[in-house]
Formats: sequence, C-alpha cells, structure tokens
Amino acid sequence: MSRPLGITVSRHIMDSQRLHPEATGDLTGLLNELIVAAKTISAEVNMAGLADILGMSGKTNIQGEHVQKLDEFANNTIKRRMARCGYLCAMTSEEEADIIPVAEGYEGKYTLAFDPLDGSSNIDVNVSIGTIFSIHRRFTPDGGPGEEVDLLQPGKKQVAAGYIIYGSSTMLVFTTGDGVHGFTLDPSVGEFYLSHPDIRIPEKSKYFSINEGNWHYWQEPVRRYLEYLKAEDKATGRPYSARYIGSMVADFHRNLIAGGIFLYPRDSKDQTKTYGKLRLLYEAAPLAMVVEQAGGKAVTDDGRSILDMAPEDLHQRVPVVIGSARDVDTFLQFMNDTPVKPAG
Repeated sequence: MSRPLGITVSRHIMDSQRLHPEATGDLTGLLNELIVAAKTISAEVNMAGLADILGMSGKTNIQGEHVQKLDEFANNTIKRRMARCGYLCAMTSEEEADIIPVAEGYEGKYTLAFDPLDGSSNIDVNVSIGTIFSIHRRFTPDGGPGEEVDLLQPGKKQVAAGYIIYGSSTMLVFTTGDGVHGFTLDPSVGEFYLSHPDIRIPEKSKYFSINEGNWHYWQEPVRRYLEYLKAEDKATGRPYSARYIGSMVADFHRNLIAGGIFLYPRDSKDQTKTYGKLRLLYEAAPLAMVVEQAGGKAVTDDGRSILDMAPEDLHQRVPVVIGSARDVDTFLQFMNDTPVKPAG
C-alpha cells in the first residue's frame, strides 16, 4: 500500500524558522530532540501490555501521588535525552521535587517544564495519556547552569508549548506562537506527518468535561453553571453532553478538535489543594498557550488569565477553566453573577 507524501514535523519546523530571520536554530533543535524522546515513549506505551511496565513503581512523587512504572520510564527518557541536547539550562518535571540540572558543559538558553505522562492513573486501563511540555527562554544571562528563576516565568513568555497524546494513534500538537498544528506518527517509518494544520477550536460547543464527583465541594456559582449546561434550551444549544475521561490531555485534545470546555475548579474537598489540582507550569500554562493560539480561552475560576500568572514555585496548583471562547465567557458570567447573554 503506497503512502501519501506529507510534510514532516521536522520540515514544518524548519519552514517556520525561515519566517523568522533572527532565529538561530536552537529552538528547532530543541523541539527535534523532544520529538525523539516522544517517539521512544510512544513505542513503550504501545508495548506496555506486553512488557513488564504496567502497574505501580512503589514510589511517590512530589505531589504525593503514586508513581506508575510507565510514568518513571517517560520521566527518565525525557531527562536523559534532553540533559545533553545543548539547548537547555534547566528542567522541571511533575515527578521531581527540585529543579533538574542539565549536564555540565551542555547549558543552553532555554528551559523545559514537562508532565512526562499526564493521566497516568489510567495507564492500566488503556485510556489515552500524554506528555505536556512548556519551553521558555532562560531569564538569567546565557551561559552556566540554570536557576529556579529561569523556570518561574508566566505562560505568556513561553516560546513553545504543546503535548503528545498516546491513543489510537500518537499525535503531536504544538505551537511556537504562530498558530497550532497537529502531526500524527506513522509508526511504519517512525515519522510525524502534518495531519491537522492550523487547528481552530470551535467558538462555541455542546460538550463539557468535569469531574462531577466533586459536586458537593464546589462553589455555588460552579454548580449553577453546570445546572445551566444540563438544562434544555434549544435556542442556546442546551443541554450540553458530558465528556470526561479523567486524563486532562485526552479531554483537552478532544475539546480542541471538536469544541468543548474543560473545568477543574477549586474545591473544599482537600484543604491542601484549595487553589486547584492542576499544576501551572507544566499543565495549565502550556495548554493555555495552545488553546489561545487556536482561538479559545484559558482562565482560573475567578477569571484570571492563566497566561498572565507568574508561578511562585515549581509545583504551584491552579484552578483551570479552558476551551471554547464563548463557553468560557458564559462560565465567567456565572462566577460574576451577571445575567447570561442569549446566543447570537
């Protein structure tokens, strides 16, 4: 069976670089190294049921969560690949308590924050999972090891962000600030090909994604918003349909392509997580950049722009409301206790 000749991700990155004469090629090299790590993780994910890599590793990460064996593999794969790539000065990961240094003599001008395997609690039941990444230019002068301040920058200063989703196919979705593009891995040749150029999230949707098991712990405006979505009203396209996987990268990806709103608001269930569950640096901020480049919105449950937030520590948690722009606007009307505007 012949295969259509398509644009590879490497070719796409190189072509994009030509639009910016000031580009040095370092970001291109960094993204290509990260893509190699993603291919390695994808191969292991696809073999997980046959290899001895399912189940718990017996460790606990900085979040207090049990670490899966595949979590550990993904984290180590990215660390080892990127530590000597020559483009980074420092890294941070969901699985590591502290800043991750790069190999001495290989320091570069960028930082990398990543969630090596988002949705890992679903690994053993074969649900889509993914790697989320965020890239900043270092804050301190070039040269020498990076510092924590290099990583603690707001999302609006990201130079690239995206994710790799491992599902029925492996897909890379990312932005460098010039729109959002998706690439699907052809496993027969080990190459990502452009499959979803210039992704635009629908302005309004008919889907919502939220863990309704936390209903009794939410603020009253959040509950009223969910009641509004589930009420019947043909004029505004309600009721909405619930679509919740429990793997943020999978829920986000579906909503990015088909339209939808994903919510993980703060709750009173765990007083140590009053400000939300999701992490700002390597979950909320990179996905916020992706969705806003695709025409959507990303805010906290009190209306703050996620991209404007400067992280106070590597593992800061934030409430997240992200997705189709008009749906996010409607949510904010409930939080501000203002009348909902009719569809038009």
